[in-house]
Amino acid sequence: MNIAKDTAVTLDYLIKDTQGKVLDKGMVAYLHGGYDNLFAKVEAALEGQAKGDTVQVDLPEADAFGARDESLTRVIPKAEFPPGVKVGGQLRGVNDQGQPQIYHVMKIKGPEVHLDGNHPLAGQDLKFSAKVIDVRAATAEEITHRHVHGAHGHHH
Repeated sequence: MNIAKDTAVTLDYLIKDTQGKVLDKGMVAYLHGGYDNLFAKVEAALEGQAKGDTVQVDLPEADAFGARDESLTRVIPKAEFPPGVKVGGQLRGVNDQGQPQIYHVMKIKGPEVHLDGNHPLAGQDLKFSAKVIDVRAATAEEITHRHVHGAHGHHH
C-alpha cells in the first residue's frame, strides 16, 4: 500500500541539525493527508511512498518549528514556582494572548526562574530522515479524531 490521504503511517525517524548532530529520533505514527500531524514538507515527500522506502528532507526553520519568539520567554519569582519542578521540567501557563502554553524551565537563578515557551528546536534549520515502517488504511475513528491510535500513535 502506498502513502495517500487517510492512511496511517508509521515512521522510524531521525532529526539532525545542519552540522549532523542528532537532535531527536524514534518511532512515530501519523495520519497522512493534511491533518497537521507532521511537517507539511515531510508529508509531501512521503506522499506515494511505501513500506521500506526512505525520505530525507531539509527543513528551513520556517518549515520546521519556526523562528524563536522572545515574547514566549518569562522570568517569574521563585516564590511562585511550584515545588518539585526542576531545570528541564515543564509548566503549563498562558501566553500574552491568553492561550494555553507549555513553558520549559531553562534555569533557576537566585530568586528568579527563567521559562521559555518556544519549542526547543525553534529557530533551527533541520535535516529530517525517515524510513516507512508501515502503511495501512486509517480507521473511521482515526479520521474523525484526526490522528492515529495505538502503537506509536495517540492513546485515549
